[in-house]
Amino acid sequence: MVKICCSLLLLSLLSGQLNANPGLKVRITQKGLEYAKEVGLEILKQNMEKEHFPDLSGYEKFGLGNVKYNISRIHVTAVEFPSASISLIPGTGIKLVIGNVSLTINMNWNIRTWMFKDSGRSTVYISKVFVTAIFSTPLDNAGHTSISLTSCRTTSGDIDIKLDGKSGFLHNFFIKYLKKPIHRSLVTNSCPNIRSGIQLIDEDLQSLNVLMPIDDLAEVDYSLNKSPAVFQPFIDLDLKGIVYPAGNYSGPPFVAAPFTIPDQSDSMLYLAFSEYFFQTSSFAYYTAGAFNITIAEETCSYFNISTEVFGSIIPEVAKYSVTPYPVMLKLMATEIPIISLEQDSFTVEIQGSMEVFAVLPDSTTQSLFTMNIAANTSIALNIFDQKLMGSLCLNRLQFSLAHSNVGFFEISLLENILSYILQTEVIPSANAKLSKGFPLPNLANVTLTRPHITIVQGYVLISTDVHYKQ
Repeated sequence: MVKICCSLLLLSLLSGQLNANPGLKVRITQKGLEYAKEVGLEILKQNMEKEHFPDLSGYEKFGLGNVKYNISRIHVTAVEFPSASISLIPGTGIKLVIGNVSLTINMNWNIRTWMFKDSGRSTVYISKVFVTAIFSTPLDNAGHTSISLTSCRTTSGDIDIKLDGKSGFLHNFFIKYLKKPIHRSLVTNSCPNIRSGIQLIDEDLQSLNVLMPIDDLAEVDYSLNKSPAVFQPFIDLDLKGIVYPAGNYSGPPFVAAPFTIPDQSDSMLYLAFSEYFFQTSSFAYYTAGAFNITIAEETCSYFNISTEVFGSIIPEVAKYSVTPYPVMLKLMATEIPIISLEQDSFTVEIQGSMEVFAVLPDSTTQSLFTMNIAANTSIALNIFDQKLMGSLCLNRLQFSLAHSNVGFFEISLLENILSYILQTEVIPSANAKLSKGFPLPNLANVTLTRPHITIVQGYVLISTDVHYKQ
């Protein structure tokens, strides 16, 4: 029943670098827990109505002898949870109270004494059952987060049994001796069954893969930095939120700065991605060479670039290369792109270079000149298919001549054509990669609904509700 509650709590499980500042904060509100409770109770109801319960058999004292009983083919036909509450105990965990539970059960029964024996079919009505359970989420010795049942108590209320075709003295006699094992089984087995269920959930959660591939170049680590922090109105989880080059888990050359998210409760779930998270992604892709792009005649979508094109603008190129040759452009980032998050603004500053080559008939290349490029870009964010996606927009470009084999020339002569190439070739290529998106921390069968993205100073905040589908 509490599987979705526990899953929401344990979006990520493995822990390392304890108490380091997180790259991602996750907040689960009371609204989220209430939804988890409703879904969990519905799942419990469905499972109870499908479950086949073990037979009950034994003896009860009767005068100078015993009453031997056997109860079989136990099947729950109806379950009602008219009252249930879920609350947070600061510093401890979650308290779940299910009150006034009622069940309707069909079963076969058989009773035998030294005087007589009988059997038949019966319907059992159980009401006023109360269950109180408290769950905690400690870290084990290996630094993994687990879920455990701290305390559990079940009280059984009224039991009413209707024996098919029985009445009078024998009816009351049989009911008396059938009530005892039913009551004892309910009280004795409820909490151990809950504990067993929690252990299965814990095993499933421990097997979750928190290192998620983004693409062939990078992976993201969503493991916990420390145990979930439980407060009265919400639960906070600090996740590493680090993007690594694929297969290379060396720490990035940045330190995560502390940040806090505002006290909000309108949504079930809040995800706050810090500037550090995006900076590690910039570092990972820079390390993997994702910012290196080659543009050649066979790949240029809009026009064929050649020394003749450049020579018509720059006389020095025309003098250097009298015969027209195809041109190849090699762009690369020379520094790790810098991410900046301000109110309603996500910008990326890119320092790079562009080297222009003439492609000779024998397929060798000859360098013409190299330029420094400073690009100011902005990113618009959206969420689709459980992924955080971006769209890059070029705001401002600056060029300077770094080296020339054709002689000095005014770089301003090339600004228009180079800006056009970047807008038509580089930006679409970058957006094609960004459209693949970053996978968000996800749970099986849980999707985000009505997510809203807010960019503030230092982090990106996603506020969302969730929907669970079996």
